[in-house]
Amino acid sequence: MCGVIGLFDNENVVSKLYSSMLTIQHRGQDSAGILTFDGTFHLKKGNGLIRDIFDQKNIARLQGNIGIGHTRYPTVGEGSVEDAQPFWLNFPFGIAGAHNGNITNFFQLKKELNDKSKKIINSNCDMEVVLNVFAEYIEKFKNKKITPEIIFNAVKYVYKRVKGSYAVVLYIAGIGMLGFRDPYGLRPLLFGETKPELTNEKSIYGFASESTSLSVLNFDIIRDVEPGSAIFINEDKEIFEKKLSSKPHRPCIFEYIYFARPDSDLNGINVYSSRVELGNSLAKKIKKLKLDIDIVSPVPDSARTASIAIARKLKLKYREGLVKNRYIGRTFIMPEDNARKESINQKLNPIEAVFIDKNVLLVDDSIVRGNTSRAIVQMVRNAGAKKIFFASYSSPLTNPCFYGIDMQTKGEFIALNSTEEEIAKKIGADLVIYQDIKDMERSVRAQNKQIKSFCKACFTGDYPTGDITEDMLVQIENDRANNVKSKLNNKNK
Repeated sequence: MCGVIGLFDNENVVSKLYSSMLTIQHRGQDSAGILTFDGTFHLKKGNGLIRDIFDQKNIARLQGNIGIGHTRYPTVGEGSVEDAQPFWLNFPFGIAGAHNGNITNFFQLKKELNDKSKKIINSNCDMEVVLNVFAEYIEKFKNKKITPEIIFNAVKYVYKRVKGSYAVVLYIAGIGMLGFRDPYGLRPLLFGETKPELTNEKSIYGFASESTSLSVLNFDIIRDVEPGSAIFINEDKEIFEKKLSSKPHRPCIFEYIYFARPDSDLNGINVYSSRVELGNSLAKKIKKLKLDIDIVSPVPDSARTASIAIARKLKLKYREGLVKNRYIGRTFIMPEDNARKESINQKLNPIEAVFIDKNVLLVDDSIVRGNTSRAIVQMVRNAGAKKIFFASYSSPLTNPCFYGIDMQTKGEFIALNSTEEEIAKKIGADLVIYQDIKDMERSVRAQNKQIKSFCKACFTGDYPTGDITEDMLVQIENDRANNVKSKLNNKNK
C-alpha cells in the first residue's frame, strides 16, 4: 500500500506537492519521492519519512508546474532507495510515473521485458515495469501526434499485460498527465479540479490516493477515477475520460478498516462514517454476549471511531486508556517483524488510573500476526485490568494479500486454523470478539450500494482478479523469506 499524488498546475508545484504528500505519509513510511517537470525531469527520492528526505536545497531544484509525489510501503523488493518512486524513462518522449498497488506478475513481466524487448528493469519496484509496458505501446507512435485515443489504447495494453492492483499517475513530457485504475478498481484514485486565483488562468488538476490530499489544497471538485477508467489532461488542459474495462468494481475493504485516513472519501464512501457503522454493527454482537464491561477503550488511532460508536450503542463509559507516541510510525506497515515488536512498547503506554480494577473492552481494527495485540493485552493487564475482552471490528484475517498489503505468507495469521478461544489464549485476553464478515461488508457499503462486493481476499481467500495460483503463493512466500534473510545478513555484516 502506497500513496501517490500528481498535480498539473500553472506555477511551480513543489510546495503544494510537499504539503499534499504529508497527508499520505500514513500510507507509506519506508521511502518517498518527488518528480517535477519544466522541460526537464527533476527527481529527488530517498528512504525514510518525507520530512527527512526533502530540505530547502533539493526542494529548490525541483522546478516545474507539473509534479508527481509518492510515499512507499514496500511489498516487492528489499526497500532500497533504488526501489523508491517515482520513476522516469527518457524514451519515448520522456515518461514519468508512480503508482499504488502491487503487480502480481511482476517477475514474469520483468523477464519478458528483458528477454523480448531487451529492456533492463533496474529495480525491484513494480512501477518500473508498468512504466515500461506503457512506453512499449506508445513507442509505436513516436513519429505521430499522440492523441487521447492512443493514450487510452496504451492503458488497455497495460490492462492486457499487467495483473494485480494499481492506481497510476503518469506524465508524458509535452503531451499531458494521465491517471488510471486497474480494471477492478482495487486501489483508490481521486481526481480533482480547482480554479486558480487569477481568473485568466486555466484550472489546476490533480490525482491522489485519498481525497484529503486534494482537500488540503482547496480543490473545488473531487471525485473518484472510475475503476477500469482513465483520465487524460493534455497540455492545453483539455480533459478526456474513457471507461476501458467492464470488470465488476471490487475496492479493497481494508482501506476503510485501517489504511485510509478517517477524513477521506474513497469510492463514494466516507471512511469515518464507515468506521462508525462498523462499531455500531459490532456493538449488536457484543450486546448479545451480555458481558460485564466497565469501560470501552480503543487501540489508537484507527479504532477510536468504532470504539466511540460501540460505547454509545452499549451505553458504556468510553475511556482513552492508551497514549500513543506520535513520533512512532504505524507498526502494521513496518517491513520487518522485529521492528514491529520493538515499536509497540515505544508506541503505546497505558494510563493505570483508567484500567485498574476494570473489566475492559479493548477495540482494535484487526488482529493480523497477534504481536501487537498480545503486547497491548499484557500492557493493559499490567496496568491493573481485571478482565480484558478484545474486540476486532473486522473479521479474522486468514489469507495473504497480493494487492498491496504486507500480509503475504499464510503462517503470519494468528487466526489461521484457530478458534476465537484459541486466539484469546494466544494473545492473553479473556475473550476475543470478531466482526461477522457479512456485517463488516454491509457496514462499509451502506453509503454506496452500487458497490456490490469488496475485495475481501485477506478474509476469504477469494481473489477477484482470478489469476492467483498456488505457485504464485509459494513464489511470493519464498521471495519474502529471502528478502528477510538478506536483510538479516546485511545487518550482521
